[in-house]
Amino acid sequence: MDYRMVKEVHKRVKTSTKVLKKAMIVLCVLFLLTGIMMDRGMMFLALLTAGLYFLYDAYVIKDYEYVMEGNTFTVTVIYGKRRRKEVHELDLKNMEVVAPNWHGAVAKYRLNGGTEKLRKYDYTSYEPDIPYYTMIIMEDRKKIKLLLDLEDDMLSAMKRMYPQKVFVQN
Repeated sequence: MDYRMVKEVHKRVKTSTKVLKKAMIVLCVLFLLTGIMMDRGMMFLALLTAGLYFLYDAYVIKDYEYVMEGNTFTVTVIYGKRRRKEVHELDLKNMEVVAPNWHGAVAKYRLNGGTEKLRKYDYTSYEPDIPYYTMIIMEDRKKIKLLLDLEDDMLSAMKRMYPQKVFVQN
């Protein structure tokens, strides 16, 4: 099968993140004004606060991109809407299961009450109205757990390839 499906997931920005960014801007302006009017040493604090703001913006604001091409599933993290880093390139032949987070097929991998503990990677949007799926798959000879916001077309393509391993939400 020759196809390529791409899904971009925008992670919801928390209220505390918005408040912190505004506080950094206000502090930067206050330090700058204080530096101009009273003590030039305060301008250094304004420069540090501005630098922290840009670092915070570059590393805390994240989006995710899922690419499914044939039997390869790739997850890329996009930092600050500028820098991209591919974090997983997975072979779907090594997939154990894909199911909604509440489904019985992934019950043994749940945080509370599950019998198997796996390394978890969360690549969801944190939007309350978007259901997320749990994928259990082998990576570098270790079983991992991915939390993903998968689209219906990507799920149906996986279901066609691996009908006994993929469970969709009704």
